[in-house]
Amino acid sequence: MRNELFTKEKERQLSLYPRIEKIEVKYTGKSHPGTVFVMNKALSTPYNCAMHLSEWHCKKSVLALVDGEVWDMYRPLTKSCEIQFLTFKDEDPEEVNKAYWRSCAMIMACVLKRAFKDEYSVNLIKAPEVPVISGAFCYDLILDNRLNDWKPTNDNFRSLTRDARKLINKDLPFETLHVEAKVAREMFQHNRYKMDMIEQKASQNAEGIVTLHRFGDFVDVSEGPHIPRTSFCFQYEITAAHNLQTNQSELIRRFQGLSLPIHLKAHHVVWHKLLERSKKLVSEEKLGAAAERLEAKDETEEGKTVSI
Repeated sequence: MRNELFTKEKERQLSLYPRIEKIEVKYTGKSHPGTVFVMNKALSTPYNCAMHLSEWHCKKSVLALVDGEVWDMYRPLTKSCEIQFLTFKDEDPEEVNKAYWRSCAMIMACVLKRAFKDEYSVNLIKAPEVPVISGAFCYDLILDNRLNDWKPTNDNFRSLTRDARKLINKDLPFETLHVEAKVAREMFQHNRYKMDMIEQKASQNAEGIVTLHRFGDFVDVSEGPHIPRTSFCFQYEITAAHNLQTNQSELIRRFQGLSLPIHLKAHHVVWHKLLERSKKLVSEEKLGAAAERLEAKDETEEGKTVSI
């Protein structure tokens, strides 16, 4: 149902632009600076602009900066603007890294939602915003209470990982859609955690707009931005599940995983060390410590990137 509602709303929004209007997009990157593209308002995306530059820009660009705002590569441009592109090899890849972790978590959420089919309920809660230096991307959820005593085995994690890799190999694009809260509520009316998130997101702007993302037929409430396509993931594994200690009566689990993009492949020895690290619970205390480390990095004169 969510997928159909997403498509319907996307088509409705496109119908608001019956005539194709032109906008000018000025490229301000290092190569070909000052190049101006004449694009179609509300139809053309940063990826379309990258196509006019080179194959390299199409393959390597993870996000765009549109008038200084971080922007999904497949999010339509709505006015004349300046644009540049962000990659994993930039001097400061923080925004790119965050988008990558966020997208990896969304892929994991899709896998977990489908893994139990209709036999057991799966209530997705959220993907905590965790920095790369935390060691793992995460998604919190509540499984059917009949599974409260279930502890995933290595075989279970291997099976989940195989399902994730199938999605990655499909090379699915991440789409962005900004909707009114009532549209988002209709999509997620059976998930009270998403309903709470929708109210929270809508209250943060005067228009009451909520940002959704979709790849394939999986839709989630996510501010984004996200990577362009699932195929940007290369090494990918779902590695751990932890029970969280909360005041709620329902058991919240935090599933975790590790991934590296196709542009940053790791030697198998390094990869296995990172895998072991990713199995440790990414706790709120760890998140706080990671945030402090990032702040300390920002305050240093050189601002060198902290490696994982």
